[in-house]
Amino acid sequence: MSRTPDSTPVGLAQGWCALSALHSRIEVHIERALQAHHELSVREFSVLDVLNRQHDGQGGHLRMNEVADAVVLSQSATTRLVNRLEDRGLLTRYLCLTDRRGIYTDVTDAGRALLADARPTNDVALREALREASNRAELAPLVAAVESLAPVS
Repeated sequence: MSRTPDSTPVGLAQGWCALSALHSRIEVHIERALQAHHELSVREFSVLDVLNRQHDGQGGHLRMNEVADAVVLSQSATTRLVNRLEDRGLLTRYLCLTDRRGIYTDVTDAGRALLADARPTNDVALREALREASNRAELAPLVAAVESLAPVS
């Protein structure tokens, strides 16, 4: 296997570049669609989605650090994002009853409604971005891998 001077396998670096390019293409495509139709960013959609998935049972909420981990943002970036969504009435925060140091974040009814409205836009934009990327030889194998992860209906 070819290696660069720093001993990193060239194929691995190329694979990482292709994966990064695919991610960027998808994110930009979805961002444009969500902004145009719902005034939501990809990150805002992700936070609403993560919190909404917590509503399968009682106490559907997450601590701020869990939100940050789930959407892969720093604590400070997550706090700013949650502040914006809270200002729009899409999220709420409250103290944990058993541990006053813990702050939970929860999606509101308005946040769930916006998420339900935006989900089809997100899904269509994702499919479009994947279809466009599949036409690029360096991205086609990654698109196939992503598509193989979808559950069979």
